[in-house]
Amino acid sequence: MRLSKMLVPTLRDVPAEAEIISHQLLLRAGYMRKVAAGVYTLLPMGLRVVEKITQIVREEMNKAGGQELYLPIIQPAELWLKSGRWHVYGDELFRLKDRHGREFCLGPTHEEIITDLVKKEVNSYKQLPLLLFQIQNKYRDERRPRFGLMRGREFIMKDLYSFDKDEEGLEKSYQKMYQAYTNIFSRCGLGFRAVEADSGAIGGNRSHEFVVLAGSGEAEIVYCESCDYAANVERAEGVIVEDLGREQVLPLDKVATPGVKTILDLIEFMQISIEKTLKTLVYLADSEPVAVVVRGDRDVNEIKLKNEIGCLELELPGEDLLESLGGVHVGSIGPVSLENIPIYLDREAASIANGVTGANEPEMHYINLNYPRDYKATVVGDFIQVRAGDPCPLCQRPLSSARGIEVGQVFKLGTVYSKSMGATFLDEKGDTCEMVMGCYGIGVTRTMAAAVEQNYDENGIIWPRSIAPFQVAIIPVSSKDEQQCKNAERIYERLQAERIECLLDDRDERAGVKFMDADLNGYPFRITVGKKTIQKGTVDIKNRRSGLETTVKIEDLVGELQKMLKNNY
Repeated sequence: MRLSKMLVPTLRDVPAEAEIISHQLLLRAGYMRKVAAGVYTLLPMGLRVVEKITQIVREEMNKAGGQELYLPIIQPAELWLKSGRWHVYGDELFRLKDRHGREFCLGPTHEEIITDLVKKEVNSYKQLPLLLFQIQNKYRDERRPRFGLMRGREFIMKDLYSFDKDEEGLEKSYQKMYQAYTNIFSRCGLGFRAVEADSGAIGGNRSHEFVVLAGSGEAEIVYCESCDYAANVERAEGVIVEDLGREQVLPLDKVATPGVKTILDLIEFMQISIEKTLKTLVYLADSEPVAVVVRGDRDVNEIKLKNEIGCLELELPGEDLLESLGGVHVGSIGPVSLENIPIYLDREAASIANGVTGANEPEMHYINLNYPRDYKATVVGDFIQVRAGDPCPLCQRPLSSARGIEVGQVFKLGTVYSKSMGATFLDEKGDTCEMVMGCYGIGVTRTMAAAVEQNYDENGIIWPRSIAPFQVAIIPVSSKDEQQCKNAERIYERLQAERIECLLDDRDERAGVKFMDADLNGYPFRITVGKKTIQKGTVDIKNRRSGLETTVKIEDLVGELQKMLKNNY
């Protein structure tokens, strides 16, 4: 391609709306333009990168036995009502009505549509297993679209659905996809981790996220450097390290704590360690009050709590509402005599001997609190947010943490959808059985943004070779020098003949502008055609990632460049 004929509107200044590096650079380099909040046009350069990623995804899906199809974006409400997700999915679901008043939604995902299709077309075990996938736009009405392609209202996604006759078959399909995803993100040149994850609104009983490691990522993961354990903090399992119950149990006592309203106030007033304190938070779970008790230095994992309760909505009420519940006093809430409110007690908090907690009275606290002697719990479980330094659930060594960007997720759905939607088959004995399902998604446009978050410097993007829009940019230093331009044209034609993706910057611009744009756009290699080309028959090849520049003779250019491309991921 000739750059003079392409639409690549680069920007020198950082757009005010762009908060993270991928958003800034994809706008500045002319890869995309904003249409509305969370909605972007992909320009030619951006589309070339997306098509590279899409091709890698398609090849790995085909290799794993997937069959590609295309499902409708507009989905009838009755399918979502049948699965039970029409109300569960919440406000992120784009809902609309046709002229006859029938309700539809724009597909954020396609479990209902694909299950209904397979239900109608598959009736025998002989037709299973089945792996069906598509690559298309998805729509989610994000409350706060931000970070460019990271959290948008319209995005490109690959979703595959597996249908098996039993759990053993599902495990094989799941492992196929797990390996395929590992291959995809490795081929894209990304540093990533596969971590245990929560299934969320998709449902199911097992899930892994594929997370590209980047400081700007919204996902926080914990992982063990001594074994293979890794999990999203929403899913990571809390482990009790110390047997705090070995102390001699002392009598429960109520003490005055004037001016004490927070955990920090409490530990200063009582001169105790924060590990001895318990804090109680009251939530509204689908408008019904529930209490959760954790150690004073811990954060409640609302995902774990929500899953245990089985509620759709979980929110913290205001102080006025808390006071109206009766027996609850803001600043001194505790589990003792907390009547008519279910108590979800974290198991670490349950192990504390002679703990300190609020007494549900102004400026009063209990000391020497012990479970189950002094209070009861509806459920004792794991309700804390795991953090770096906590013990690994597998080997007990301290966990490390990192931030990252979720680019893919695999789910074991089991029979969640087949049961609700009646997707059955006849087995070898002629008995009717429910299909066992899995679903597997990759955010294609998000993967492009994640690649930028992991591959950039002060000058712009540094694309991994496999997904770069072009492998090589050819730049004649002077567009006024006829010999330089002719040599650049010959090199361009030779590289095209060798099927090396190259871009000829034939614009009537200063060399500095061309070099800046080449760095901004992140092509893996830049060939400079200048005075040395005319005088000595050589060109300079610059490696965008390393910054190293190599001088080669024109006749050796193709061979040297092919070696460099092979070694540059």
